Amino acid sequence: MRNRSILPLLLSALIMLALVVFGGSGLLGQLTETTTPEATSGATAAPGAATPSGPAATAPAPAAENPSGLPSIPESELPPEGRRTLALIRAGGPYRYSQDDQTFGNFERILPRQDRGYYREYTVPTPGESDRGARRIVAGDGGDKYYTDDHYGSFKFIAEGS
Repeated sequence: MRNRSILPLLLSALIMLALVVFGGSGLLGQLTETTTPEATSGATAAPGAATPSGPAATAPAPAAENPSGLPSIPESELPPEGRRTLALIRAGGPYRYSQDDQTFGNFERILPRQDRGYYREYTVPTPGESDRGARRIVAGDGGDKYYTDDHYGSFKFIAEGS
């Protein structure tokens, strides 16, 4: 009799664990993921991106003002992989990782608060890493871009064109 009363509780716990481990959907999935697959790579133009056929496909975008109060990093001081990722963002892709050009949730609340969907994230490959590594560029719809080399622990505003 006692085992029968534990079975539904155990089954519920296993379902919850599966939702957490595999991402789930709805509120639980949003709380456990830093990104959500709301768009596919290349489906829409990236924030601040030029159209791939336009002459400015790889030219630096006009520098956005730093709305964050975070420290700045000149574009020229980004690692080479970061500068290449910026060029891909400007061109609208294609991106190497399926997680790129996906919504960044800003759950850490380090970047200025914006409506969900304002920020998108992009991988900055790390030489020697077998996975995506910790480096990312997060781009806002207003043209603002941020660099993190510690997987969202801290950010620097990217001063483009400098």
